[in-house]
Amino acid sequence: MIMECTTPKNVADIRSFMILVGYYQRFIEGFSKIAFPMTSLQKKGRMFQWKAACQQSFEKLKHLHTTASVLKVEDLEKSFVVCMDASKEGVGGVLTQDGKVIAYESRK
Repeated sequence: MIMECTTPKNVADIRSFMILVGYYQRFIEGFSKIAFPMTSLQKKGRMFQWKAACQQSFEKLKHLHTTASVLKVEDLEKSFVVCMDASKEGVGGVLTQDGKVIAYESRK
């Protein structure tokens, strides 16, 4: 289904695609950074202009959502480690267990 998505033609198309892929964003490292060229087109008063960066973002998100995940399934009997990083650009975090990634979180 995701690979069949066509290139967004307007803001409504971007919103629909982001809703589709957004549910799984915690499983993709740097999701918000990858999605930024598309999400920035959703700002109020901004003219819709689909550029090469938007197309690359769109294709990369489709690819990342359709390839095998390398994330580990959590074991609730073991402890977790949360690593966070924040800057003026955004905030990101990784939930790990036994040195393996469980989930990612990022916000622009």
